Amino acid sequence: MASTAEQLAANLNLGAFGKATELKKRLWFTLGVLIVYRLGTFIPIPGIDPVIIEDIFAQQAGGILDVFDSFAGGALSRMSIFALNVIPYISAAIIMQLMTAISPQMEALKKEGESGRKKINQYTRYLTVALATVQAYGLAVGLESLSTSQGAAVADPGLFFRASTVITIVGGTMFLMWLGEQITARGVGNGISLIIFSGIVARLPVAIASTLELGRTGGLSPLFILLLAVMVISVIAFIVFVERAQRRIIIQYPKRQVGNRMFGGESTHLPLKLNTSGVIPVIFATSLLLTPATVAGFSGGTGGGFLNFVSAFLGRGQPLFFILFAALIAFFAFFYTAIVFNPQDTADNLKRHGGFIPGIRPGKNTADYLDYVLSRLTVVGAGYLVLVALLPEILISRFSVPFFFGGTSLLIVVSVTMDTVAQIQSHLLAHQYEGLIKKSRLKGRRG
Repeated sequence: MASTAEQLAANLNLGAFGKATELKKRLWFTLGVLIVYRLGTFIPIPGIDPVIIEDIFAQQAGGILDVFDSFAGGALSRMSIFALNVIPYISAAIIMQLMTAISPQMEALKKEGESGRKKINQYTRYLTVALATVQAYGLAVGLESLSTSQGAAVADPGLFFRASTVITIVGGTMFLMWLGEQITARGVGNGISLIIFSGIVARLPVAIASTLELGRTGGLSPLFILLLAVMVISVIAFIVFVERAQRRIIIQYPKRQVGNRMFGGESTHLPLKLNTSGVIPVIFATSLLLTPATVAGFSGGTGGGFLNFVSAFLGRGQPLFFILFAALIAFFAFFYTAIVFNPQDTADNLKRHGGFIPGIRPGKNTADYLDYVLSRLTVVGAGYLVLVALLPEILISRFSVPFFFGGTSLLIVVSVTMDTVAQIQSHLLAHQYEGLIKKSRLKGRRG
């Protein structure tokens, strides 16, 4: 056993990666899809003036549109076919998950297994089309009202422009949704998260350059830039530490005798992550806040009372923005944790296989104990997400630092990187075990 472990550890190197042909295919496929996505962010919507759009976004720098644009990888500022990115799909996924929690019919559908999951995914796609259509139409109307001293953003406004814009943007959003599903199925990592990740990372060099330029021109002091770099490194280290933190609950299995031999009696553990929900709550909360704020930003103060209220009180740096952002993050942290981990099902599985927690009776007592522990962990995890997302945002709103150095973007980048690396390691480990099994079979035949 020891020699097998030593051999496995020795083989987990670059040479092993070179032999993992399936993993290489998945990585190349993921890279190719992300390149297609990045190329699409440079294809503009027909009928707009890119110079006018660029001028308008320069005036909105540091605002809520800048946040949306960072998630879209610059697609919104270029008004490309991927202007809405995957935000409609995320919003649809939020609604469907809420429905599975409050609707008995949807909950029953979820419990049907693979067939139920496929139906829910299909409903999510239909809802994505509906949401993207509404948002695209609002974007088209907003574009028609935009103008600067150089002229109007839309050369020929009217029904044809609105129809073509809606069709183009909805098509782009659905294509991105399909690309994300392809990455998840045939690539490495979660496709939707990787699309958002690549959009943020693609604009990091521009953010670094603009920050250094502010330091050169005197907009930011060199000491503040140094402190900003220290803050970024500290936030990254804190995220890695918390994302790896877990509470290990000891699980004991009783001994049983089969013939003259004793089996079982071993002890294992049930790992509960401190942040079970991952980066999902931050993405959900951001997408819900961005949609009305973006429409209000494009309305330019001509969108009526509600949009004017949104524009005035939901802008970055406003107290209401911080309060709603923190509340949504905390809500989705508890909500998503309840979806991905069911204490009652876990307790039933342990009881079915004879496992128990020392000092806790199997069944309902075990479920209550797991729920108690998980609730306490989620309180800490939700507080961590709120702290990481809001503290840098407050500094950014006060000192006009680019959004890319904020907690939200760093949290997404670090979390997605860790998840992707973990999947790569699992593929490598599986490949090593396959290799060891083949070698042991060959040795057995020779013997």
